[in-house]
Amino acid sequence: MTIFVAMDNLINYLLQFGQLNQQQIDLVKRKVEVVDLKKDDYFSEAGKIPKQVAFINKGILRVCYYNSKGDEITKYFVDENNFAVDINSFNQKIPSSEYVQAVTDCTLLIFSAEAFKELSTTIIVWDSMISKITEKALIEKLNKLSPMLTEDASTRYLNFLEKFPTLANRIPLSYLASYLGITQSSLSRIRRNI
Repeated sequence: MTIFVAMDNLINYLLQFGQLNQQQIDLVKRKVEVVDLKKDDYFSEAGKIPKQVAFINKGILRVCYYNSKGDEITKYFVDENNFAVDINSFNQKIPSSEYVQAVTDCTLLIFSAEAFKELSTTIIVWDSMISKITEKALIEKLNKLSPMLTEDASTRYLNFLEKFPTLANRIPLSYLASYLGITQSSLSRIRRNI
């Protein structure tokens, strides 16, 4: 995929949340850097202050943390045409409690914290657009998480397949099992029975 297609994907996504003129679009394109992240590499790590925001052009990231027993827990996955950042830590400049890791090889469009700030001060509608994007992401996250608290494991897996038909075959079973809150052997059994 060419850099031009990647930039167009980003701009088309942003335009869903507000209007940008050509001069503003050109500025956004100048402020972004294309980064390839290899599978299993970290985009950001717990204990560090996030200094960049990623727009996923290609690939899947997962957000995870370690619980008090030291078990790795997958909170959620972020796929193409979505932003990825621990927004709270990024905005407040405090260390994150989460890791953001590449599940597949990824092509990311990266905004540094400085670039983000400059866009905020230069483009009047930028903060409003980012606010709407953040709100949309939070609503989607809640819609994914709240049913999972009351459903049995098979239903959670079937709902995951329904909501993310393209993800199931692209992520390791161990990550999917962690996300669903079940063991890998339980997930294998559920998959066999479906």
